[in-house]
Amino acid sequence: MDAACAKAGIPDAETLRVLGADETYRRLLRSGVRPHFIGYYVLVMGLQGRPWNDCKGDEKKALRARFDAIKAEAFDSGRSAFEKALDEIGVIERP
Repeated sequence: MDAACAKAGIPDAETLRVLGADETYRRLLRSGVRPHFIGYYVLVMGLQGRPWNDCKGDEKKALRARFDAIKAEAFDSGRSAFEKALDEIGVIERP
């Protein structure tokens, strides 16, 4: 995570806290990190000082919606529906 954050221009934990989970994850995706809901989920829980698996039910559904929106904007932007489907099954790499 340290290396991924550094590559995304997030040099330290304080910067990560200031940016928050959504902007941090957006920057990670733009720097080449492959999207994964659990990675996003763990980041959100960690910034809240909660165990990674503490979120359930409606709260988890809301996090999934936020993740999907960030992914669509920062990772899937400019891709065709076909390319997005190929990426979902791991056939193509990020442009």
